[in-house]
Amino acid sequence: MSHASSLVRALRSIALYVPDLVKAEQFYTEVWHLQVVSRVDNAIYLAGAGQDHHLLSLHQRDGETGIRHVTLRACDLKALDEVARRAVSAGGRVVSDLAPCEEPGGGTAVVVADRDGRRFQLVCGDERVDGRPSDPDQPIRLAHVVLNCQDVEDTQSFLEMALDFSLSDRTRIMAFMRCNSDHHSIALGDTDNNALNHIAFLMPDLDAVMRGGGRMRDAGYEIAWGPGRHGPGNNAFNYFIGPFGEVIEYTAEVEQIDDSYHVGGPSDWTWPPGRIDQWGISAIPAATLKQAQRSVFFSTHP
Repeated sequence: MSHASSLVRALRSIALYVPDLVKAEQFYTEVWHLQVVSRVDNAIYLAGAGQDHHLLSLHQRDGETGIRHVTLRACDLKALDEVARRAVSAGGRVVSDLAPCEEPGGGTAVVVADRDGRRFQLVCGDERVDGRPSDPDQPIRLAHVVLNCQDVEDTQSFLEMALDFSLSDRTRIMAFMRCNSDHHSIALGDTDNNALNHIAFLMPDLDAVMRGGGRMRDAGYEIAWGPGRHGPGNNAFNYFIGPFGEVIEYTAEVEQIDDSYHVGGPSDWTWPPGRIDQWGISAIPAATLKQAQRSVFFSTHP
C-alpha cells in the first residue's frame, strides 16, 4: 500500500559537482532562473520561488560533473536517528553522524548511503524562507530526482526500509517512490547503470514549462524531449541537457495522491505504438538524451 513517509517530509535539494562554477552560475541564474542565496569557498547555493533555503548547490571540482548528495527534509529530530539506524539494517551505512549541518541553510543533519553509494542527507530544522518575490518563470522547488539503478528492487527496498518511502507505481522501466502527497519524489530507472537520470524542477504552471522551453532554446539548449505529459504522476514536462551533461526537467501539475491511491503495475501503463507519453506530440527521446542520462554519477570522493 502506498503511504506517506513517517520519517521524510519532502525532497529538499540536490548538490552537484561541476567543473566550471562560473559557467554553472551563469546558466542556472540567467537561463534556468534560480537565484544565488549563499556563497562559500568553491560553492554556490541557489533558491527558487518556494520556501526552501536552496534547492540546488553547485560545488567546483575540476574535471568532474557528479552528484555530491540528495537532501531530504526529515519529519523531526528523532527521525534522523531512526534513519541512521534503519540505513544500516537495510544494507547501507552512515556516512556522517548526526551533527549540525555546516552548509548554508543550517539545521541538524545525518548522511546515509545505500550499498551502491547513493548518498542521502537528511536534515531537520533547516532555514525556511517566506516572502520571496513571485516570478512566474522561476522554479518553485524540486519536484523529483530520478536515479538509474542496476538493481531497482534492491534500491527500492533501501528507500522503503531506511526512509519509509513507498511505491506509487511500477512501469516496465521505472519505480516511482513517494514520501508525501506528491506522486513521486524519487524515481528509480531500471537500467544497466547507476547514473543520474534527471532532476525535475517544479514550475508554477504549464505555461511556465512551455516558456521555459522557449527560453532554453533561445539560449542554445534545444528541448531534448517534450513537450509532453507523463502517465505516472500525470505531470507535464520539457527535458533538456544542461551545460555539463546533466539532464534537467521543467515540470508542472504533479499529481497529488493519498493513501487510497491504487499502486499500478506495468500493465496499467502501456502506450500505443510510437507513443511514450499521454500527448504523443513529441518525438521519442533522442540518443543524445539517453547518453546524457548515463553520464553523471554519485562522486566516489564526496
